Amino acid sequence: MGTEDTCGDKANPESQDSRPSVFHSIKFFVLCHSLLQLAQLMISGYLKSSISTVEKRFGLSSQTSGLLAAFNEVGNTTLIVFVSYFGSRVHRPRMIGYGAILVALAGLLMTLPHFISEPYRYDSTSPVDTPQDSEASLCQPATLAPPPAPSNGSSCSSYTEAKHLALVAIMFMAQTLLGVGSVPIQPFGISYIDDFAHNNNSPLYLGMLFAVTMMGPGMAYGLGGLMLSLYVDINRMPEGGINLTSKDPRWVGAWWLGFLISAGVVALAATPYFFFPRAMPKEKHELHIQRRVFSIVRKSEDSSPEQSPESSKKKEGLAQIAPDLTVIQFIKVFPSVLLRTLRHPIFLLVVLSQVCLSSMAAGMATFLPKFLERQFSITASYANVLIGCLSFPSAIMGIVVGGILVKRLHLGPMRCSVLCLLGALSCLFLSLPLFFMGCPTHQIAGIIHQPGAQPELELLPDCMERCNCPSDDFNPLCDPSARVEYLTPCHAGCTSRVVQEAPGKSQVLYTNCSCVMRGNTVSAGSCESACSHLVLPFMVLIGLSAAMACVTHTPSFMLILRGVKKEDKTLAVGIQFMLLRVLAWMPSPVIHGSAIDTTCVYWAQSCGRRAVCRYYDHDLLRNRFIGIQFFFKTGSLVCFALILAILRKQDKEEGTKVVACHDLQQQLLASGPEKKPEEFRV
Repeated sequence: MGTEDTCGDKANPESQDSRPSVFHSIKFFVLCHSLLQLAQLMISGYLKSSISTVEKRFGLSSQTSGLLAAFNEVGNTTLIVFVSYFGSRVHRPRMIGYGAILVALAGLLMTLPHFISEPYRYDSTSPVDTPQDSEASLCQPATLAPPPAPSNGSSCSSYTEAKHLALVAIMFMAQTLLGVGSVPIQPFGISYIDDFAHNNNSPLYLGMLFAVTMMGPGMAYGLGGLMLSLYVDINRMPEGGINLTSKDPRWVGAWWLGFLISAGVVALAATPYFFFPRAMPKEKHELHIQRRVFSIVRKSEDSSPEQSPESSKKKEGLAQIAPDLTVIQFIKVFPSVLLRTLRHPIFLLVVLSQVCLSSMAAGMATFLPKFLERQFSITASYANVLIGCLSFPSAIMGIVVGGILVKRLHLGPMRCSVLCLLGALSCLFLSLPLFFMGCPTHQIAGIIHQPGAQPELELLPDCMERCNCPSDDFNPLCDPSARVEYLTPCHAGCTSRVVQEAPGKSQVLYTNCSCVMRGNTVSAGSCESACSHLVLPFMVLIGLSAAMACVTHTPSFMLILRGVKKEDKTLAVGIQFMLLRVLAWMPSPVIHGSAIDTTCVYWAQSCGRRAVCRYYDHDLLRNRFIGIQFFFKTGSLVCFALILAILRKQDKEEGTKVVACHDLQQQLLASGPEKKPEEFRV
């Protein structure tokens, strides 16, 4: 390994053959890189699977949690352009290893707020030295109960607020480092494979790489479903355990444990990269399964007009000269080349359509688990399992089907745009039933009154006037016969509490509830949704819609590759991914989170500030969340329609030019040899 950094690795393959090593095999590199990208995407997508849990644990609004989820794109976007064009000057495997180690450290940093914060207390009214869910939340006469603590009392000192801000800042810093560490992994790995794999094997290796790594987000949701079924303080459980189930809205799962596991997997996957050489002998043998296919491809490429001598000699593109530029020179020349590329109408419209679809995907990936929890009253664990098992496999299938259609049908730019248009249109139509699949929010005493509800079910002042209920407590209980939910046992006028022990679980019942009209006994926990049976049909439509949207992935990418100049293709792809991050993956979670916050009807208060939302208007939440998705899908449909119109116009103009050229040639032949051909050059 002492000669791995020299040029002799590539020039003298005999020296490598004399001592063969698995680290000089491009196949082993493809295997290692597939596992690393799988682990990296798993840790990057894990936060989205536990976003609602992090909100409850640290008192965050959806807007703040959306900003946190999008913050890993900040560090990634600022460095990706420079890495793409100056990566050939560094030891790429080692840079991949360093980036992966930084990703693992960022994952460990994400778990730090759990270890330095106080244990989670789901019952804020009980003293610290007493068991939670004690008699503190029951209805007690005002003369006997202690006065409720003000929201800006001793528990809301400046130290407490500063510690809360520090915990949130640590998570934002970890997300930034996660984005920075992810920068060299994909571009360096792809270029390394393309440089040292056989020319005909490289597409197969890259296809295998993408196929494996696309399972990363799905595995992140699967891991989230497993971890969130465990209690958050599993490493420091209180004495006597907890009287809480995963269906309770106060339940907080072990969100931090997924980051710990993912960070360990990334660190293990990063180890082999420190043993790969800077350059290895180029692969000599073509895989047998590829020979027949790529012999046809080579023939078509040899006959392509792009391989003209003029285009092969043209080296003015930024992709060719970027490795020779300094950073200052690159910054100076980049804006002009960027504007030249963006002036291409097909490229601009394709990027805008992909921005719309990526915005839809970013918002859905971030907040769909929370939407399912609220809309259908399911646990966070079950929501993640549904997404991991239905949505992501459907998206992968859509990408594969789109690629097969482009290859088998030999689709040109015109037909690629038609396929994109049909995919976007199908995705839009499949979204229409989603507006009607849900139920309104059940009645919550003192907060929401349904128009058809009976007047006697309202929270009447006289039924709890003798109680001294704390204003910031949250211990919901449900009257199933009337489908009315109360914030606390005190708000229901309950004076006693009974725990029914059962094998494997215990149930908490509250009795002597003066505000409950039909019976005096109610059970702890929120009321179940009347539309919980619609969650599976809803997810099936979401999966089909995702599949139709992903069918457009490959044909839209081909429109970019075939629509720009050959020397600008590398730059066009880099600009495309940069714009997708800046215009879609960064703002979309914040936009969706802000829209979700506008549907909140009851906010929890923490030290005088608005914390996590307790209850949403379900109809408003569904209409706005699905409405934003519908808006982005409509935008992509309009862009693809404009692309098709422009391509048809260009096709007609080219046909007109061919006819005009033919007429000029006929006139030239008829007029005799006295006219020079140069005068009629088109």
